[in-house]
Amino acid sequence: MSKISSEQLIHILSELGASLQQPDEQLQVLIQQEQYHNAWFTPANVERAIVAIGETLNQQALQKWLSAYNLDKEVEEKKVGLILAGNIPLVGFHDVLCVLISGHHALIKASTQDARLIRQVLNILATIEPSFADKYTFVEQLKDFDAVIATGSDNSSRYFEYYFGKVPHIIRKNRNSIAVITGDETTEELNLLGEDIFSYFGLGCRNVSKLSLPAGYDIGTFFRPIETYQPIINHHKYNNNYDYNKSIYLVNNEKHFDNGFVLLREHEALASPLAVVHYEYYSDLAEAEATINAGSEKIQCVVCISPLKVNSQVVAPGQSQTPQLWDYADGVDTLDFLIKL
Repeated sequence: MSKISSEQLIHILSELGASLQQPDEQLQVLIQQEQYHNAWFTPANVERAIVAIGETLNQQALQKWLSAYNLDKEVEEKKVGLILAGNIPLVGFHDVLCVLISGHHALIKASTQDARLIRQVLNILATIEPSFADKYTFVEQLKDFDAVIATGSDNSSRYFEYYFGKVPHIIRKNRNSIAVITGDETTEELNLLGEDIFSYFGLGCRNVSKLSLPAGYDIGTFFRPIETYQPIINHHKYNNNYDYNKSIYLVNNEKHFDNGFVLLREHEALASPLAVVHYEYYSDLAEAEATINAGSEKIQCVVCISPLKVNSQVVAPGQSQTPQLWDYADGVDTLDFLIKL
């Protein structure tokens, strides 16, 4: 196809964004049906993810994002293999979008957990601009690729390194997010922190799985403002995880705090079991910052009301699951990587 200019791209993607903010009948059906394929993909969560992507694809944000790159020069088309995660709805869309924008061909190995939504969103894009229909292929197995972007676990990353290490690649491992509580948060800010913890049931790498608390912090100060998230316990799979972890802590006589829908456990690990949030105390912010920087390779973002001297992205409470187009996973500029292939 002829080269699409940056100006045309912005127009096309803005139109896609508008479509996603008001899902059509076919997308509405998927929103309702995904829960039967993946119980974590409730209608509310699927719609939230679709609309959130739609909101990011606005003209102003697209101009800011794409103006940092030279997208108007001709490129030699490469085949880029994409292994997408499926932990939350449409989590792999940004990688696909970057490949299409860069002028390459996307070989998409979708997760079985999230194979239908990504197809439909790309169908909508191809309806807006038919030439994109020839720029991606869904595959069961990656082969004949020139580069790879693979997202998975620490275990799968070793497999990815073995098979894809000889071509240009981005390989992502497990990451989680952390919140640094200063003690100066308002009730509203602590309530918004609940969004960072409970959105998508806490399954995303941008979900907060650990709290860094000032020494002597009263857990009740945190628990009271998040009571509005109590209905999460009504989801059977989340409830099963809550009950299981609670029983383990009780049997082992392990100290924990319990508000009826989430468990707080003092532990050094960044990653916590589902329905559990780890916490540790710090003596001053400098100590908290040092701990974060020491583990920055495992941290996706940090939630805090104050500026922090850390190597990770810092966002305000309630903002961890609303990344901008230029907030790349693991801090690696995907679009720059693709343009330079």
